[in-house]
Amino acid sequence: MLLSNLLSGKNELAEEVWVALRECTPVVLGVVPFGITCGIMGLTAKMSGIETILMSVFVFAGASQFIGITMLGAGITGWGILMLTTLLVNLRHLIMGSSLAPYMVRLPFPLQAFMAFFLTDEAYALTISRIHKTRYSVPYQLTVSIVLYLVWVLATITGVVLGGYISDPLTWGLDFAMPATFLVLLIPLLADRISLIVFAIAAVVSVIAALYLPGKWYIIIACLIASLIGGLLEEDSEHAQ
Repeated sequence: MLLSNLLSGKNELAEEVWVALRECTPVVLGVVPFGITCGIMGLTAKMSGIETILMSVFVFAGASQFIGITMLGAGITGWGILMLTTLLVNLRHLIMGSSLAPYMVRLPFPLQAFMAFFLTDEAYALTISRIHKTRYSVPYQLTVSIVLYLVWVLATITGVVLGGYISDPLTWGLDFAMPATFLVLLIPLLADRISLIVFAIAAVVSVIAALYLPGKWYIIIACLIASLIGGLLEEDSEHAQ
């Protein structure tokens, strides 16, 4: 009986890892050009190759790295303003973390902290999609997160190596790969009226906010408004039942 349980546990673990590898492959293809661009931008901003690579290793936050590199290239070196700007850009992680908290709160704190470091937009999108399709899986989230991390670091290294030959890989139009991938993950989740309403509200608010607000505030505002309205609609739906 014990042997049977062990084998069953190993088979389940292997299946979750395999599914994670299969489902994160399209997302990885979208991450690569951004990682390469990050490596090239670091060199353009007069950072050394090692500094640029270490930034991806220890920061691992694409948007924040792009903004940080841009600020450094412009001569802004104050740690206070760099940290504040990074905090504002990454406020959306509070929303993503809150969404996963009911599942991760049961895990040991060291594992929570470890997985929090690897939380990115892409890892969150894949993990929450997996939750909606089946259930929450620690091996799935860990596999997706670590693969994305390794690809990001390797892509940054590639950008550093190719920095003298490629001026800006995003001019090839590869930046469209990431939003297209997110749409592929999102559309199957729009299975009921409330999801469609929340989706429409988030889309409209983000577009309007992007036109009138600086930086990435449109992401935070769209998330907050859509989440609030979605919560109210869910509450009304439960009362109606």
